[in-house]
Amino acid sequence: MMNSKPYPLPDTWTESTIGKAVVKTKQRDPRKKPDEVFQYVDVSAVSNTSFKITGATPTLGSEAPSRARKAIETDDVLFATVRPTLKRIALVPSELDGAIASTGYCVLRCDLTKTEPGFLYSFLLTDHFNARMAGLERGASYPAVRDSDVTASWFPLPPLPEQKKIAHILSMVQRAIEMEERIIQTTTELKKAIMHKLFTEGLRNEPQKQTEIGLVPESWEVVELGDMLSLAQYGMSVKGNSEGNYPILRMTNQVDGQIVDRNLQYVEISDADYAKFKVERGDILFNRTNSLDLVGRTAIFDIEGEFLFASYLIRLRTNDRQLDPFFLNSYFNTDEIQARLKSIATRAISQSNISASRLKGFPVPKPSLEEQKEIVAQAKVLERKLAVHRYQLEQLKDLFRTLLHELITAKTCLNVFGF
Repeated sequence: MMNSKPYPLPDTWTESTIGKAVVKTKQRDPRKKPDEVFQYVDVSAVSNTSFKITGATPTLGSEAPSRARKAIETDDVLFATVRPTLKRIALVPSELDGAIASTGYCVLRCDLTKTEPGFLYSFLLTDHFNARMAGLERGASYPAVRDSDVTASWFPLPPLPEQKKIAHILSMVQRAIEMEERIIQTTTELKKAIMHKLFTEGLRNEPQKQTEIGLVPESWEVVELGDMLSLAQYGMSVKGNSEGNYPILRMTNQVDGQIVDRNLQYVEISDADYAKFKVERGDILFNRTNSLDLVGRTAIFDIEGEFLFASYLIRLRTNDRQLDPFFLNSYFNTDEIQARLKSIATRAISQSNISASRLKGFPVPKPSLEEQKEIVAQAKVLERKLAVHRYQLEQLKDLFRTLLHELITAKTCLNVFGF
């Protein structure tokens, strides 16, 4: 039975169910052609951030899993019925026409006389539809909905030309999001290459020498980190809460090598403890214990405000006559050095650890202070470019969420867009 209308519709729109707007699809057993390779779209193949198929796998018919049964075509809409709140939703692109999807998907093939595939795809992304699916989940350890839950869902039907326009507007914003993501990826790779070059060749066109950390310019020294620190301190062992007199920085506040003041927790402490654990501008917070992929995570504190730091972080304060903290932070955030840091971690079953004493013995390059600052200046140019594009990406994502809601619920008229 169709669920009740959740919001008013314009007079030109009608109500339906998803099932009445789609046609039947077929299943196919690829094991009947054991020597034939097919593209398999399993439940993990759809990204729940880009809402696209990102991981179709070429699979031999004889090796097909038992769940590989649902034949898909261009412009089919996929909705993962397994753990539906993860929002694994996608439109099938032309290059996957004839592929096979897992039975963990509800495959929706639009009746093109009634429904534009891009409009149905957009509707499945809405909070309304996903809240309904969340309410219909069955099973605690393996929550899922049935295909019939999806097809029985209420569905608004604007006139077909209007559906096409709505889908077009939303797809334009999605393309802009993809473009920003590509720019960020390209700029990130460029930054990695430039920083590797700077940390191995420097800025003075000097000959290089081989050292325990690899090639560096001849004039650079290689010294133990501890020799250039004025402080290496563990954070405070106080549990954070939603309230308290001071915010405490945690691993979640380390983002792209910078400390950010979001998702904060707070602690109630004495003035003496505040004085001992207050973070100062230029302090580096190093993640000393966590899973191996997170241990060694490093970020510099360069924001306004009064903050403390958690016990699983080490505060590194450099002797600024020898080592620029921004130089050290950039160095520690390169892929090569992150790998080296992980190699010195002691490992347990689920945790890895780098102690302050071991970290102080870690060898690092020491150019002249002047060259350090020049390298930092070049790094900041790239960081500012990345920051601009990350901001633009978030703005576009916000715009998409707003337009999705406004257009699918008819709160914004298409005339606003010149249609």
